[in-house]
Amino acid sequence: MTVHGGIAPAIAADVRRGERLEWWTLFWMSSVIVLMWLTMGASQAMKSAVIEDFLSLVPAIVFLLAARWERRDPNRRFPFGYRRGNSLAFLIAATALLSVGAFLSYESITTLVRREHPTVGGVTLFGHTVWLGWLMIAALVYSIVPPIILGRIKQPVAERIKDKVLHTDALMQKADWQTGLAGIAGIVGIGLGWWWADATAALFIALSIVKDALGALDQAVAELLDGTPRKLASNDLSDDAEDLIATLKARYGDVSVRLRETGRYIDAEVDCPSPADVPTAADLMGDDTAWRLASLSFRPEPSDPPA
Repeated sequence: MTVHGGIAPAIAADVRRGERLEWWTLFWMSSVIVLMWLTMGASQAMKSAVIEDFLSLVPAIVFLLAARWERRDPNRRFPFGYRRGNSLAFLIAATALLSVGAFLSYESITTLVRREHPTVGGVTLFGHTVWLGWLMIAALVYSIVPPIILGRIKQPVAERIKDKVLHTDALMQKADWQTGLAGIAGIVGIGLGWWWADATAALFIALSIVKDALGALDQAVAELLDGTPRKLASNDLSDDAEDLIATLKARYGDVSVRLRETGRYIDAEVDCPSPADVPTAADLMGDDTAWRLASLSFRPEPSDPPA
């Protein structure tokens, strides 16, 4: 039983839905970035929010690229197709997340150590002077709405297609709206004369990014090292991987079963002679997740060498 290249027909519609969501993400988050940049001023929290929103484009871009790679047919140079393109995209997204989180943490900590006092001045609009902080808060409120909607829509799609990049992007959307709330708190703090509130809010944003990035990076490395399939939201073994191992052991006895994850798919290897009736993916995983089992191979255990 082997599947090479392409996107499994059972999830093709959901993958296309994920792609549409990512194009909408690029559109709405680009509008957020432009508005935030225009009102950024000298606020550290606003600066962090702009960089974080810009970073949120990375998972969307690499998801779109990975889906395009995954549709390519196998060839002589890549006989197993491009299923691992999703794994590579996941590593890129996790690395970018960690890099920017670390940078923002450094910027915020140095601001607090140096006791830099940010200032938010006024701007003239239609002949009236308006405190720039009000415009910042308005931009931050706008920045909260698209991520809340997009993130909630992406999560069930990511679960159905077992896509860690799309799931990471949904987490990024959560970080986006949390960033907006933290940024509002920072701007209000400046208005109240609390110089430390702005940098503290920025540090809160940065540490949240680092936390999510470390978890995602741990999963990405495990996947590229042929680790047993992990859950979307943690480094624990996935339920379908645990169930598949149990099913194979129940069918063939106390044998060694090895699973590895290539993108969204599972490759399984069993240490026993190939049976006369090889089971189908549906027999082993059920109709709903049969698409996930890309290959199943049997390998007889080597006999002991003669003395």
